[in-house]
Amino acid sequence: MGIFGKKKPDKPEEKQKEMKIYIEGAGGTIVSKSILNGTSRLKWLFRQDEGHGNGWVAFGDKDTQEYVNDVKNMEIVDFNTLANIEPTVVNVFFMPMGSDLEFRDDKTGKYFVDTRTGEEIREPVKHPAQIAFEKNLKFLNQGSYSLDFFESLFKESEKMRVLRAGEVDFPTGEVVLADPLAYLGSKYETVLDQKIPAGTYPVELSVCLSRIAGLRFAAARLLVSEGEAVRYEIAMPKGKKREDWELAGALTFFGVDTGLACFADVQVSGEYREFFEKWQQENPGKNKYTDYFEELFQKSYEAYPEFQNPGGSFLAWQMPESGRRIVLFSSGMGDGIYSGYWGIGEKGEAVSLTIVFMNPEYF
Repeated sequence: MGIFGKKKPDKPEEKQKEMKIYIEGAGGTIVSKSILNGTSRLKWLFRQDEGHGNGWVAFGDKDTQEYVNDVKNMEIVDFNTLANIEPTVVNVFFMPMGSDLEFRDDKTGKYFVDTRTGEEIREPVKHPAQIAFEKNLKFLNQGSYSLDFFESLFKESEKMRVLRAGEVDFPTGEVVLADPLAYLGSKYETVLDQKIPAGTYPVELSVCLSRIAGLRFAAARLLVSEGEAVRYEIAMPKGKKREDWELAGALTFFGVDTGLACFADVQVSGEYREFFEKWQQENPGKNKYTDYFEELFQKSYEAYPEFQNPGGSFLAWQMPESGRRIVLFSSGMGDGIYSGYWGIGEKGEAVSLTIVFMNPEYF
């Protein structure tokens, strides 16, 4: 037939392009060559502590102990290589270290069995961060938490750090909680019923160094006085009292839609709105974050990289015209609804105001 009747062999790079990527950055996996060359089918899958790559090791149904003991019969490949041979492995990728699984393929389908518990695993196992996120959603916006919980948020430990992020000006003492990019200065911001004395107060951030979620702010605290809180109570919106907490219309939270939150004075909120209305008129079509705040957040990151993610996680900002100060900070795991909690001193006075974003125990 000649050369024109023959199919040219695939180049290595062409084969690589054909591999489907199920999980980005999945890492290396030790797989027996019998699985890779098709002389056996996947049978055993376990994840070892301090193993190579992501810790997963795969053996075939025809592999003997003598076979797998010879390192020449094992190869480190991208996890997606194994997934292209048997896609069911994607379901168990996020299982923890120490997992020991048997793969089964029968008339009921393809699935894994936990060899220690006998549990059948037929659905995708969620990422630990997703599990923690879902638990955290149920935890947020309660009427109250324990005193120990609030104290733990701002107690230095191997997992927790406390950062004095900047100061906020309160010319009227009427407090606003809001997403600064989406709602500050709008009718959707949350003005609190309880006021604080006019003045300037520092903001502290509870920095959680999470193994599964990275660096996150678990909470933000406005320090109203040097007194100690003996209890905490949820911050009610203007016109509502503590006893209205579970009544319809008493929305004791504020919305975050850009991953940022802040404390502000109601007068400063108005000045903020006026400033950006003017800025928008002078910069038609431009974006408040990418064309104004992004560079400032980056500079904040460069000044305090140990407390922030690349690109910046907080910003102590002073409005150019009025000189009023606000601290903008990332909101835990991102968008959602969050509540403030007053720290109440021995005499019934407000000594602090804390926004809870996360329960660090979940992360």
